[in-house]
Amino acid sequence: MKKIITLLSLCIVAVLQAQDIKLTTKDNDLKLTSLPYYNFGKGVGLTSSDSLFQFNVRFRMQNRLSYVDNEGVDPFYEAQVRRLRLRFDGYVGNPKILYVLQLSFGVGDVGAVKPNENLNVVRDAILYYKPSQHWQIGFGLSKLPGTRQAVNSSGAIQLTDRSINNTRFNIDRDFGLHLANINEFADKFSYNFKGAVTLGEGRNWTSTNKDNNGLSLTGKVELLPFGKFKKDGHYFEGDILREEKPKLMVSGVYNFNNKARKSQGQTGDILFENKDMSSVLLDAILKYRGWAFMTTYMQRSSHNPITVNPLDATQTKAVFTGNGQDFQLSYVFKSKYELIGRFSQQNVNKDIKAYAPDTNQYSFGVNKYIWEHALKLQGEFTYENQFYDAAPTKNNWYVRFQIEIGI
Repeated sequence: MKKIITLLSLCIVAVLQAQDIKLTTKDNDLKLTSLPYYNFGKGVGLTSSDSLFQFNVRFRMQNRLSYVDNEGVDPFYEAQVRRLRLRFDGYVGNPKILYVLQLSFGVGDVGAVKPNENLNVVRDAILYYKPSQHWQIGFGLSKLPGTRQAVNSSGAIQLTDRSINNTRFNIDRDFGLHLANINEFADKFSYNFKGAVTLGEGRNWTSTNKDNNGLSLTGKVELLPFGKFKKDGHYFEGDILREEKPKLMVSGVYNFNNKARKSQGQTGDILFENKDMSSVLLDAILKYRGWAFMTTYMQRSSHNPITVNPLDATQTKAVFTGNGQDFQLSYVFKSKYELIGRFSQQNVNKDIKAYAPDTNQYSFGVNKYIWEHALKLQGEFTYENQFYDAAPTKNNWYVRFQIEIGI
């Protein structure tokens, strides 16, 4: 084993010397709008001496322990590496030609192994062309321009998970063409336009079907009436930088997914037949002197959302249609402790009442930021009421501790 390690080390050194690559102290933040990561840490970067190649590597990890008590089920402890990510980015040949690769290994990222389906290790694999500071064109797999919480990295959120509405109504990642026009200024009205033309099948989909000739079309408008946030503060939750002036972003998204195969568009169960879906996503984020407020409205609709197995009429699956609202308020003390509260309400459409309950969820969290979001301790208590159409109300709760670390 020692010989193998020594040989690998010598090979790495030889490659670095042959390419005359050196460590760089420059800021390697690519500042691409659809990149799903939080970035106060810059990772470890290598740049060639002729500046024709840059390679940067980062990682992040979430370790958590939960106690879960769901009505009708025996309480249980859950301990897991919720997320484990490796991320590589840089440019080749020209700083305007950028690449991003993100791999996931945590149980919550990869999911269970299913017959005839891919193991979803690849989260992002996209090539960008950035002709100017205002325009970005990407081709590959990345996040769609959804709500603020969906676009933010899971490492940059205040509670241990995104809201139940994000889980159900998020348009998530997809493969295709990603576009952005960015117009952000320090202290004056700013605006961004974003869009995507994608396959609508979600990440890392490879199966083919003769009926699969639909596309997903996404458009988004972002408005910042008081100018941009400190250090791209609209890409992380909580006012950890304590904005001296009020900063606000409001945004609206429309997505149409033609002939979608999954119950939630890019995610969810495989339906028995393809369905057209449309989603409307509205949100706002406000930060000022340690206070932060976020609110979101999410809605998905589909004509006749029930699908039936053509081989067995007793088996059905439904598009998850309905709407939800999130309200989240927090305050960061100068000691870097933070208190967070969130209320989420989720309402399913009457057509699918037999498939899913209406849900109200209440969450309270306490955070300690050691190195902003890159190293933090999180505690959370969440309680929810589930209202079934033909069954009693269920009350569930959990308490959780989580450590986040990344570079």
